[in-house]
Amino acid sequence: MPRPDSSSLLHVVQLDETQPSAASEPVYASDQVGPGMRVTLHFSLALESGELVDSCFDKAPASFVVGDGSMLSGFERSLFGLEAGASHEACIPPAQAFGLPNADNVQGFPRYRFPADLPLCEGLLIDFADSAGNSQAGVVRKFDSTRVEIDFNHPLAGKSIVFRAKVLGIESGV
Repeated sequence: MPRPDSSSLLHVVQLDETQPSAASEPVYASDQVGPGMRVTLHFSLALESGELVDSCFDKAPASFVVGDGSMLSGFERSLFGLEAGASHEACIPPAQAFGLPNADNVQGFPRYRFPADLPLCEGLLIDFADSAGNSQAGVVRKFDSTRVEIDFNHPLAGKSIVFRAKVLGIESGV
């Protein structure tokens, strides 16, 4: 029997019309990327301008379980339904990639809180520790002799990301 086209998805259909119908969630075959599957792949992230942000095409492949939080869900969802061997490219909008910039994440600090010998410049990445001792990176946006403005948004917030992937393997998750 011929195998169905891998680009088609199976959908759960509610046959009992006495109950209200809920939005159906797609069901993926055991050899397709879907929730709970372990995926091994090479991938790259680039800006729409073509500037490469990250890539593992020339390194060991990445492996993750869909839904475990190690990959942003917008990137995961773009892979749904693919099979091992598939190549993929998608432009992921900011809200599904690294989020939209949040004005509340830009904060001002007195200049005296920074070491006097720290050569401040716009774009400088500084590592901060929060009250719990967790590390948080911030970027200097502007400064003068009395104030330093730090942006704690992800550096890729507000940017569409071109996501390329080559799916190498798919197996049941852990």
